[in-house]
Amino acid sequence: MTAQHRRSPLTVVVGAGLAGLACALDLCRSGQQVALLESSGGVGGRMRTDRRDGFLLDRGFQVFNTSYPQVKRRLDLRSLRLRPFTPGIIAHTSKGPVCLADPTRQPRKAGALLAGRALTARDLAAMAALTVRDTVLPVGPLKRRPDRSTAATLSRAGLSDEAVTEILRPFLAGVFLEDRLETSARFFHLVWRSMVRGTLCLPADGIGAVPAQLARGLPDGVLRLETPVAAVTASGVLLANGRELSATSVVVATDAVSAARLMPGSAVPDGRTVTTYYHAARGTPLEEPTLVVDSSGVVLNTCVLTEVAPTYAPPGTALISSSVLGRDRPGLESAVLQRLSELYGTDTSGWQQVAVYTVEGALPVMEPPWPLSRTTRFGTGRYVCGDHRATGSVQGAMASGTRAAREVMSDLVRL
Repeated sequence: MTAQHRRSPLTVVVGAGLAGLACALDLCRSGQQVALLESSGGVGGRMRTDRRDGFLLDRGFQVFNTSYPQVKRRLDLRSLRLRPFTPGIIAHTSKGPVCLADPTRQPRKAGALLAGRALTARDLAAMAALTVRDTVLPVGPLKRRPDRSTAATLSRAGLSDEAVTEILRPFLAGVFLEDRLETSARFFHLVWRSMVRGTLCLPADGIGAVPAQLARGLPDGVLRLETPVAAVTASGVLLANGRELSATSVVVATDAVSAARLMPGSAVPDGRTVTTYYHAARGTPLEEPTLVVDSSGVVLNTCVLTEVAPTYAPPGTALISSSVLGRDRPGLESAVLQRLSELYGTDTSGWQQVAVYTVEGALPVMEPPWPLSRTTRFGTGRYVCGDHRATGSVQGAMASGTRAAREVMSDLVRL
C-alpha cells in the first residue's frame, strides 16, 4: 500500500453489491483509504449464486448483458466463460407459440419473421424502425427525450395492440417485473438498445461470478464481510457489534429500504417483487438455450438453464428456471407446473423442485418521468448510491457507484 493511500482520510462504503464494489474500486484506484463493509458472508447483493447438491442457483433468474459500458470497462468477459442465450424468444400467444429471432444473428430463422407468421407487415416495419433508431442514434438524444410510459411509446411507434399484448408485453414484463408497461420509456429505449447491441448470457459459474470478479480487484483488507452497520453517525458508522468506525466520508450502497434506515430522509422508491422456481428434470424439455415467455401471465418467463450453461446442474439433469410476478403463495407452484407442461408440451409431474427464491425489491419502480442518473450526495460527506439512484440494471448499479466515487473525491479535494 502506498504512503498516499495510508495518509488519505478513510471512506467507508456500506454494502458490497455492484454499486458498492464499483465505488470502492474507483476510490482505491485513486489512492483513497477505503473500508468496504458487507453484512453478509459474500459480495454481490441480489446478484448471488448458491451452490447446492451440484446445482448453481442464482438468487432469482438473471441474465448478463455484454453491451453495458460499465461491463466493458470493468470486467474480463473471457474469464467469466460466458454462455449465450438464443438471440430471440419463443412467445406463447393465444394463437400458439411464435418464434422471434434476430435475423442478423440467426439468418436461418428469418423465415419466422415473414409477415403474418409472427407479426403483421406493419408491426414488423414499426419494430424495425424502433430498433434502428435505438441502436444507431447516439445515447445522448435517447436520454433527453420527453419521458412517457413504455406502453405509450410502443403505441406511438405504430405497434398494434395485438403485437404488444401477445409478444412485447409478455417479454418486457420479465425485464421490468411489471405487466402494464408503465415503466419509463427512457429506460426502455436504453434496455432495447443494449439488447440489440449486446449478447444476453450467463457465466459458467453462475451470475455471482460477476461481483466475485470485481471483488478480486480490491486491495487486501478493504473488503470486510459479516460486518453489519447499525447506523451512520456524525463521525462515521456504528457497527452492529457496538464498535464505531470513524470516517470522513460514508457511502451507503445498499438497497433502497436499508439506505433509508441508515440515511433517514433518503428517497425510497417502491420495489418490484419476483419469485423464481427451480425444477430439475431427467431430460430437457427444450433442446435450445431460448427464453420462453407467456402471454397468459401465469409465468413471466421460463428457460432450461442447462441448455445455456450445462454447469448449472449435475450431468444428465436439466435445470429449469421459471419466474412469476410477486411472492410465492400456497398453490402457486402447482399452477406454474401445469402451465409449464403446456408451454413445453411435456409431462411435468415428475419434475422435482430444487429451490424457490422470492426477491423483494428486485427492481425499483421506474415510472415516468424517471431520471436515468442523479447525484449521490445526501449531506456533507454522506452519499447514497445503487440502482434505485439510477436504473434497475447492472449498468445502473455500477454507474451509480462510479458517480458516488467521483463525487466523494471531488468533495475531498475541497476539504
